[in-house]
Amino acid sequence: MSVAVRVRTGHGPGGSWETVLGVPHPRLRPGVISYRGMRLALSRPRARLEAPIGAATLLLGFEGVVRISRLGRESATLRSVFCGPTTTAALGEHSGRLAGVEVLLMPWAAFTLFGTAQHELADRVVDPDELPHALGSRWTGIGELAAALAALPTWSARFGLLDEVFTRWSAAGTPSSARVERAWSELVRNSGAVPVPRLADEVGWSVRQLENRFREQIGLGPKAAARVLRLQRARRLLAAGHSQAETAAVCGFYDQAHLSGEFRAMTGCTPGQFMVGRASPPVAQPGMPAGDRMTGEATSLLVAPGRGADFSKTGRTR
Repeated sequence: MSVAVRVRTGHGPGGSWETVLGVPHPRLRPGVISYRGMRLALSRPRARLEAPIGAATLLLGFEGVVRISRLGRESATLRSVFCGPTTTAALGEHSGRLAGVEVLLMPWAAFTLFGTAQHELADRVVDPDELPHALGSRWTGIGELAAALAALPTWSARFGLLDEVFTRWSAAGTPSSARVERAWSELVRNSGAVPVPRLADEVGWSVRQLENRFREQIGLGPKAAARVLRLQRARRLLAAGHSQAETAAVCGFYDQAHLSGEFRAMTGCTPGQFMVGRASPPVAQPGMPAGDRMTGEATSLLVAPGRGADFSKTGRTR
């Protein structure tokens, strides 16, 4: 059974909150990265810009709904959400009352668990009950799983149930390719700084074979996945205090302008706006964790609610 770690709670004029990190059972790792339980009872709505990351996200909602907007697409309002790999940012908004468990997955693990070609889900926000071939007889639906989790008395018990369900789904699903897993691990290890021909050669495939299998089991082609991972490293370095010029050089961008262009294309804002927004959120909750989806990464920032999907002024929060 999973053990709940880093339980954090708080209460004040702005409301109360609880977040709990859970470690999936070793038999599920590294495919299932983490569990994060949350229960928010805040006095004001919240909006958060979520940058692309090298993972798939499954939110199993107990209470409240999230409105998710992505540039160029219609918004969706859902209680439970699946987001596959993406190259564009999303804006998530809720009333301030929200409870559920967020599960981070390696993209190739999502392919096995849900039985769906990941390119069908890339750059989309999906109600997991509507995944084309997702659950079948493994479970009646995500809604039932979320209700079962909500009914349990402790976070540890909830994480334990997820371990049991994901173990069954993984055993019943289509195994991911060991070569895809190896290529993905190499991309992650090098933060995307591996030429695609070399990556294909290392796993014994042609470039075309690698691209096809990545689209099926990762959701993005290897070049697009490398862009996401490279920008993820850049955000991490900027959050650690490195300059934009230094970050551009270390991460393999041509220059600072190239870094800024990629940042804007994939997050809707400049590096400076993103970092200012993280340092000075419009609605601060003292003591509340930043809410980054991946430990040690700079994945998101709070923005002023009611902005829609226009991220171009993210750093100018009111």
